[in-house]
Amino acid sequence: MVDIYPCARYTIHMYGDTKTAYDRLIQEHESPDALLDAIICGDKPIMTTTTETRTDLSRVKALDSRLTDQYNDVLKIESHLTRQLVSFQANKARPGYRWYKYKEAFSAALVEYFLRKYNVTSGTILDPFAGAGTTLFAASAIGLDAEGIELLPVGGEIFRARKQLERDRVGESLDVLRKWIEKRPWKNGQIVERLPSLRITDGAYPTETEKAIGRYIAACRKEGNEAASLLRFALMCILEVISYTRKDGQYLRWDYRSGRRVGKKPFNKGDIRAFDEAISSKLNEIRHDVVHNADSFFTKQTHVGRIHLHEGSCLYIMQTLPDASYDAIMTSPPYCNRYDYTRTYALELALLGVDEEHIRHLRQEMLSCTVENRSKDLLALNPQWTKAVNAADEQDLLQNILKYLDEQKIQGTLNNNSIPRMVRGYFYEMACVIYECARVLKRGGLMFMVNDNVRYAGAPVSVDLILSDIANKLGFIVDKILVLPNGKGNSSQQMGKHGRETLRKCVYVWRMTR
Repeated sequence: MVDIYPCARYTIHMYGDTKTAYDRLIQEHESPDALLDAIICGDKPIMTTTTETRTDLSRVKALDSRLTDQYNDVLKIESHLTRQLVSFQANKARPGYRWYKYKEAFSAALVEYFLRKYNVTSGTILDPFAGAGTTLFAASAIGLDAEGIELLPVGGEIFRARKQLERDRVGESLDVLRKWIEKRPWKNGQIVERLPSLRITDGAYPTETEKAIGRYIAACRKEGNEAASLLRFALMCILEVISYTRKDGQYLRWDYRSGRRVGKKPFNKGDIRAFDEAISSKLNEIRHDVVHNADSFFTKQTHVGRIHLHEGSCLYIMQTLPDASYDAIMTSPPYCNRYDYTRTYALELALLGVDEEHIRHLRQEMLSCTVENRSKDLLALNPQWTKAVNAADEQDLLQNILKYLDEQKIQGTLNNNSIPRMVRGYFYEMACVIYECARVLKRGGLMFMVNDNVRYAGAPVSVDLILSDIANKLGFIVDKILVLPNGKGNSSQQMGKHGRETLRKCVYVWRMTR
């Protein structure tokens, strides 16, 4: 909400809690004009005016530089942290992890690297944004118990399939895979089930492919529940490669052959694989990994940790976890980058029976990382989050970024007017997540977080520094902010207007002091 205060020469727009500061400072001056003169002459700006952006880009950059200096001793370039390691790329050839291409995941090798480097060898590890379960399975394989939280049903499907193949009844699963590889029971099926779809996925497959998927689903229903679930997982793993679509950041990108007119230039995704070849190859891959990698990937170790996945929103589930119950946390939350996973994973969600209403619900339950997220009443969710909200309120760089973005919205320079709301929601919700992480970690427990910095309207948003500073206020010691040797550039849209600037990609290492 914007409060407007009249002044002889300007209309002063006050944002949020700056009204309190304004009321306090006005008492120290003869008039609003006198206060404005003091501000323009060099006192700390607390407002914006219609003639000049008081929280301008130069001020944001100055505060960013100041915070960088404050954390300079812990900002370290880590040569071992390659983009391949801190992404799904290192999982592409790794048994089990390669079955489903979860682009937002980090690699199992990254989990192993940090657990080994920081000597986390026993106890229970938590991942509040579990995704495809990389932290859980990698930690379990070296003997740690592991728990995760994941909102998207896609993550739950991946988790259940992998867990099923690692249980004692793995022989039965192998028999099902072998039968389907050899006999291809979907090939001559007479029943073609209708493929579930959403508005965003209508027409996603060539006609013959859609019929083949329908026959495959119908054949699955003749198997037992566990076998059908495993076979559905294999199907989910190939949806993108047999479709007209490609996951492309904030949305599904459509190939010109779909007949959809999307974007200014026709997009060609390249080879669209035939269904029979793609599903047979995936079934073979899964069976091969189980048979030939049992010693290293599955359960023939001295001790394999238990794994458990809580399905639902991190903001709700974290509150239910007991105090001081985890030895370490390793996670990668959604980035503050406008990516809407309900869109990029729409093919998979449709297959899993998620309808339009559920999609809308998921979109609002997600951490605020997309412009469609509405504001959440965090203190209504948990009154104990006052400390977290205050920590975000007091973060100077964050507040100036928010004021700057609000001003850009008023001036009409943003390409989406919901960006300020999204950025505000992201950091306040992350502050509450960090509060809960501090609560559930044992004394001396470590938290590892992978995240990217972003930029909006030319303003650098140093997510690493802001979140680390908030964490510091909530009981963590910032041990390290490990920076990848090669950062990423800002978007072409940003470069065209503001020039190219490298953004840090980091892994934060925080230690619980309680």
